[in-house]
Amino acid sequence: MSVVGLGKLGVCPAVCFASKGYKVVGCDINQRTVDLINQGKAPVVEPRLQEFINKSKNNLKATTDLKEVIKNSDVTFLIVPTPSKKDHSFSDEYLKTALKPLAVALKNKKAYHLFVIVSTVSPGTIEKSLIPLIEKYSGKKLNKDFGVCYNPEFIALGDVINGVLKPDMVLIGESNEFSGEQIEKIYKKVCENKPYIARMSIISAEIAKISLNVFVTMKISFANTLGRICEKIDGAEVDKITKALGADKRISPYFLKAGLSYGGPCFMRDNRAFYVFAKSHGVEAKLAKSTDYLNRVHARYIAEKILKAVKNTKEKSLSVLGLAYKVNTPVIEESPAIKIIQLLLEKNIKITVYDPLAMENAKKIFGDKIYYASSPKECFVKSAFCIIATQAKEFKKIDESYIIHNPTTIFDCWRIIDVSRLGKKAKYVGLGHFSL
Repeated sequence: MSVVGLGKLGVCPAVCFASKGYKVVGCDINQRTVDLINQGKAPVVEPRLQEFINKSKNNLKATTDLKEVIKNSDVTFLIVPTPSKKDHSFSDEYLKTALKPLAVALKNKKAYHLFVIVSTVSPGTIEKSLIPLIEKYSGKKLNKDFGVCYNPEFIALGDVINGVLKPDMVLIGESNEFSGEQIEKIYKKVCENKPYIARMSIISAEIAKISLNVFVTMKISFANTLGRICEKIDGAEVDKITKALGADKRISPYFLKAGLSYGGPCFMRDNRAFYVFAKSHGVEAKLAKSTDYLNRVHARYIAEKILKAVKNTKEKSLSVLGLAYKVNTPVIEESPAIKIIQLLLEKNIKITVYDPLAMENAKKIFGDKIYYASSPKECFVKSAFCIIATQAKEFKKIDESYIIHNPTTIFDCWRIIDVSRLGKKAKYVGLGHFSL
C-alpha cells in the first residue's frame, strides 16, 4: 500500500500499517521528511512515533516520486492538507495536485487500484470533483479499473498512534462494495481492538465526518457554559455536575469538561464548514453557528477575567504554563492560550511562558515580545500570577515548593492542581469555581 502525505496526520498511519506487516510506500513533497523517514527518524513530534518507525523500518520506505506510488502499491491513502477557503468550505487543491499525476501514472497500469481519501473534505467533493479528475487523466472507469473510498481519521494530535490502532469507529464511504471490503480487511488486521466499522455511501461518510466534530464542539461549549454558571453560584461544583451528566450513557463523559475554549486544526474549521454546507442546501445550522460564537466569546471572557485580576497586582505581569492547544503536541494552531496571550499583550502585560513541546512554535509568533522560561518553576520565579492553560502531567505536580512570591495567584483553567499541597502563600483560583 502507499500513503501520500507524511505530515503529522499521515506519517502515523503509515508506520502503523507497516508495523502490522504491510509493505508501505510513503510519499511527500518535503525532501527532509522523506530523508528522515528513510534514515529511521521521526519527522514530527508525536508520542510513540519513533517507537513505531523503529518497528516498521523494514516495511516502510519514503519517496517524493508519485509514480512509485502507483507502481509499487494497489491501495493509496491520501492524507494531504485541505485548508479552509474564505467561505469556510474546504479547498481540494492539494488533493487535486496529488491525484493528477497519480491518475496519469494509472494510465499504464492494468491492475485495479484503490484511492482512499483520508483528508477532510466538504460533502460532495469526492464525487463531483475528485472522481471525475481521476477518470479524466487516467482514461479509466470508476469501479471497473479503480475504486475510491473516503476514510477520514478520527484521531487527536498527541495520541495519533493509539487513535489509529484502537479507534472507536472506522468510517468508510465506498464507491462500490468491493472497495469498501478492501479497506475493512486492512483495518481488521491493523486495529488492536474491534471498532465499529461504519460502511456507507461516500456522501454519507463526508457528512458524518464533519458532523461528528460539530457535535463534540457543542458538548465542549455546553460544559464551558456550565462552568460560567457555577462561577456565579456559591457551592456549585462544575466537575461533579459534568461527571454526573457524563455517567448517563446518552451523554458520555468525553469532552464534557469545563475549561478553555476549544482550538486546534479541526474543530473550528469543521464547525464552520458544516454551517456553510448546510446553508448551501437551504438549512440553517444554528447550533453549529452558535457553538462557534460561544467559543469565541468564551476565549475573550477568560482573557478579560485574567486581565482584571492582573491589573490588581503591582508588577502587571504573569506566567502562562501551556501554549499548545492541548497536551502532548507542539501544535499551537487556534490555541486558546495563544489567543489569551495576544489579548494581554495588547494591554501591555509582561508575559512569561512555558510549554514542554510548543516553545519553538510560540517564538515564531511572539519573538522577543514575551519571555520563555526553561521550566514551570522558573515561571513561578518570574511571576506572582500563574495561569495553568493545559492539562500537562508536569503541571499537576505543582506544590508548595514552587511558590516563591507571597502571595502567588494560580489561575487553574482545568482544575488539575491539588489545592491542599499549595501551602499558605498560594491563592488558588479554579476556572468554573465560585471564588472567581
